[in-house]
Amino acid sequence: MILVTGSTGKIGRELVAELERLGAPFRVGSRKPDGGGGVLFDFDRPETFGPALAGVEKMFLLTSGGTDREIAAVEAAKKAGVRRLVKLSVWGADEDAFTIGRAHRAVEREIERSGLAWTFLRPNGFMQNFTTYKAAAIRDRGVIADSTGDSRWSIVDARDVGAVAARALTEGGHESRAYSLSGPEALSQPEMAARISKAIGKPVPYVDLPDAEYRKIQIDHGAPAAHADALVDLNVYYRRGAGAPVTPDVEKILGRKPGNFDDFVRAHAAAWN
Repeated sequence: MILVTGSTGKIGRELVAELERLGAPFRVGSRKPDGGGGVLFDFDRPETFGPALAGVEKMFLLTSGGTDREIAAVEAAKKAGVRRLVKLSVWGADEDAFTIGRAHRAVEREIERSGLAWTFLRPNGFMQNFTTYKAAAIRDRGVIADSTGDSRWSIVDARDVGAVAARALTEGGHESRAYSLSGPEALSQPEMAARISKAIGKPVPYVDLPDAEYRKIQIDHGAPAAHADALVDLNVYYRRGAGAPVTPDVEKILGRKPGNFDDFVRAHAAAWN
């Protein structure tokens, strides 16, 4: 039995769909289970971990934040007899070079020390970010505003990450592996904006912001100051060119090329109109 946490997010949804396609036995852990095979699993309530993990052999670990919460879940998994853990981490976590990466690496180290068989998935930025939190600005104001400059990054389709996670949970040979998951090419946000503009037939320029202005916008939209600082730190990391490498990991695991940005944009043009 596989326990999937974070099932309502970009990656979790894709993982659930792929596990269903593969016919693998799994249950979804959620703070608000819907009764359709889901179980109560709330990262803020450790008392929910044990019952949700009963009979579970493999676990997909994904939370929206909180190093201590993830580590507590790892400890509970080990206590419950879970044998394999697949963690959604972040691109460059092994470098300890930026705030979000350091937080994920701290959890990775605890998993490595736990004695559990583990696999770390370290995806680059998601193409789906343009159809979720960037979509309103594209649709309503006709801009993409960020502070990444003209740095290139090999963003990846969340569907590919979900498919890789399913393989790591259902196949052998992925133990003690950390996969850096990228798309097939590195693009700057001005280039991405140009491709979105072409797909929807109207200009959507990229507007590069000073870090302080970008930070203020995040806070104005409800982000805690510490999270806004972490996002700025992430963009500084990308501006150093750290997001540009294209890796072979998606193709090696799935046996096909990763999805490309042009196909993604054409398929999702309705999100910006």
